[in-house]
Amino acid sequence: MKKLILAAVVLATFSFTAIEVTNWGIDASHSRLGFTLNHQGIAELQGEFKAVDVQVSASAADFSDAKIELTAQANSIYTGSEGRDGHLQTADFLDAAKFPTITFKSTSMKKVGEKDYIVKGDFTMHGVTKPIELKARHNATIQTKQGVDVAGFKVTGTIKRTDFGVGMNFPSAVASDEMQVNADIEISRK
Repeated sequence: MKKLILAAVVLATFSFTAIEVTNWGIDASHSRLGFTLNHQGIAELQGEFKAVDVQVSASAADFSDAKIELTAQANSIYTGSEGRDGHLQTADFLDAAKFPTITFKSTSMKKVGEKDYIVKGDFTMHGVTKPIELKARHNATIQTKQGVDVAGFKVTGTIKRTDFGVGMNFPSAVASDEMQVNADIEISRK
C-alpha cells in the first residue's frame, strides 16, 4: 500500500506536457518537384511535375522528427515538349492511366548538420515501391507579414528509373537510367 501511495505522490508532483505536433502543407506556387536525366549522352533533360501535394507533420521546430508524405500526379509531367510529355505518360514510361500517382512516405529524417538532413522513405512509381534516401537542406523558417509560418527545403537525390520498371525498353544511352531529383519545397503551417 505504501508503494502505491508513493507512486501516486510521485506522479502527482510531475506535470505532463503533451507534445504538440504541427501540420504543414505545400505552398504550390512557391514549390517545384523536378528531375534531370541525360539524353543520348549529349544533353541534360529537365522536367517537373506540375501537380504535387506535400504534407509534413513535426513536433520539433527544426523538423528533425518530421514525417513527410508527397504525392505527384503522373499525368502532370512537364518537360517543355507536349509530344514528349504525352509519350512519358504512356505505358512506355510512367503509364499514368494505370499508375496515376507517384508517392514518397518518409520513414526517418535524421539531422546530419546545422541545416542538413538525410531523409529515408518508401518511394512508389509505376506501381513499384522501394526504399530511397534523399538529402534535404532546411533553408529557413520565417513568419510572413500575414503571420503565417513558412519553411523552405531543398531536396536532392538519385533514383534509377529501371528500378521502378520505367522505360524498360529504352537503353541508358538514349535516356539515362539515373535520374536526379531536385525539389524546392515551401510549406506553410496549417
